[in-house]
Amino acid sequence: MGMTMTQKILAAHAGLDSVVAGQLIKAKLDMVLGNDITSPVAIKEFEKVGLDKVFDGNKIAIVPDHFTPNKDIKSAEQVKVCREFSKKMGIVNFFEVGQMGVEHALLPEKGLVVPGDVVIGADSHTCTYGALGAFSTGIGSTDMAAGMATGEAWFKVPEAIKFVLTGKPQKWVGGKDVILHIIGMIGVDGALYKSMEFTGDGVSALSMDDRFAMANMAIEAGGKNGIFQVDEKTLEYVKEHSERAFEVFKADEDAVYCQVFEIDLASIRPTVAFPHLPENARTIDNVGDVKIDQVVIGSCTNGRIEDMRVAAEVLKGKKVHADVRCIIIPATQKIWKQAMNEGLFDIFIEAGAAVSTPTCGPCLGGHMGILAKGERAVATTNRNFVGRMGHPESEVYLAGPAIAAASAIAGKIAGPHQI
Repeated sequence: MGMTMTQKILAAHAGLDSVVAGQLIKAKLDMVLGNDITSPVAIKEFEKVGLDKVFDGNKIAIVPDHFTPNKDIKSAEQVKVCREFSKKMGIVNFFEVGQMGVEHALLPEKGLVVPGDVVIGADSHTCTYGALGAFSTGIGSTDMAAGMATGEAWFKVPEAIKFVLTGKPQKWVGGKDVILHIIGMIGVDGALYKSMEFTGDGVSALSMDDRFAMANMAIEAGGKNGIFQVDEKTLEYVKEHSERAFEVFKADEDAVYCQVFEIDLASIRPTVAFPHLPENARTIDNVGDVKIDQVVIGSCTNGRIEDMRVAAEVLKGKKVHADVRCIIIPATQKIWKQAMNEGLFDIFIEAGAAVSTPTCGPCLGGHMGILAKGERAVATTNRNFVGRMGHPESEVYLAGPAIAAASAIAGKIAGPHQI
């Protein structure tokens, strides 16, 4: 019986010739990740059992990004724990303010993940790295502690859903629109503990930034992981960002999938997910008249340079609506600097938007853009659960950077063709 991409990676890291869906395995890890919320819990568990060293100081990354720069005493104490532990344990990849970025944008940029890796992270959106042809998935803080200590983790080998992509997206349609379309199609539990495997000729029409956005939101369909077939674009990205050796794993022709979906990218329209679930997807043609108070463009889903460029293209020569606060957050220092050097900040500021240092901030209702009772936001983030960005009676509408920027101008949910 053939294996999927995910199954081949897991088999190789478990030292097995083959694995099957449902099998329990112990696999070696290439990277263990934590942030300023989850790492302190893992560190406490690590120290509780009397451990005094990590398995490999080069294969652990701790990125304070959720409440960073620190918003209060508690968040400062959290990062202090991370800082001191990283120094004590010789963790090379600890990224302090001035170096940090949103973790799932920062690790690929730093070349810390390559095709064929197995990555665990104490953050549910660790599935982002599947865009590089790696197996990456979110875990709890206790598993992070065990991973830091042993360099291994237990997995149940997932079943897989195959998404065969064809065609080329229309103007203003990006990876965010594609994944919202898919989640709207299969539901927030449609891929529960399954691997979402993206393949087909249409993959070549998606940029790496598109793929990162799609893999990032695999968890929003319940997926264990999302993973893309490796192609020339992947290899170019890896060559640019990393010097690590890697192996490309391709699915066997007789690999078993529990479902197969064919999706014509050309048929997808700009898409918005209405409150309070990512599955509540509507095309821009069917959103109605929804007035908004805030727009956030950033996060581990859509804070990359292409997202900044799309937002600037829409905002250029326009003004943010008087009733709207527009907050733009490049996901890393490198992206921040690149956007500034390309003149995108001039466009944002002249339009009346605010530009922030890299942070997860508003995505999780942390800081830098909390919603009050009754307020509505269009956000390029990944979740729109009740109270996600602030007051439990606020609302979050998920969209890509094109719709977000256009909505900031219109004062209501709108596409670039409507302003």
